Amino acid sequence: MSEIRLRPVEDADLPVFFEHQRDPESSAMAAVPARGRAAFERHWAAIRRDESTVLRTVLRDGEVAGNLLSWNQDGARMVGYRIGREHWGRGVASAALAAFLVELDERPLRATVSPDNGASRRVLEKCGFEPTGRDDELLHFELR
Repeated sequence: MSEIRLRPVEDADLPVFFEHQRDPESSAMAAVPARGRAAFERHWAAIRRDESTVLRTVLRDGEVAGNLLSWNQDGARMVGYRIGREHWGRGVASAALAAFLVELDERPLRATVSPDNGASRRVLEKCGFEPTGRDDELLHFELR
């Protein structure tokens, strides 16, 4: 079984994150379009400056496998993650999110997922999130 660890995001992680978000299948599953290099760098610079955002790099056996983040949006504490495709189907997202939830003591936590992303729905449900509804584009989940 793989060792999954979380640590603060480092500058050297960003090129890996950039490639993960460029993957067309990953972008479709996340329902977030890929950004070009300059837009990606601006986005990550902004979220790294925001002191209310919690960012973690996911390591699988010492290799950067993805990232987790939690941020405030419209008065709600949100959680999101992206795992590189080469790590899909190995329990990385579930283990990483479970560890991240131990760090975050604020509740409720909310997450959204594309209706087509069954894998991410299963990750959220394994970690205790419950469906709360949907809109035209996203399913909504909450952890109390």
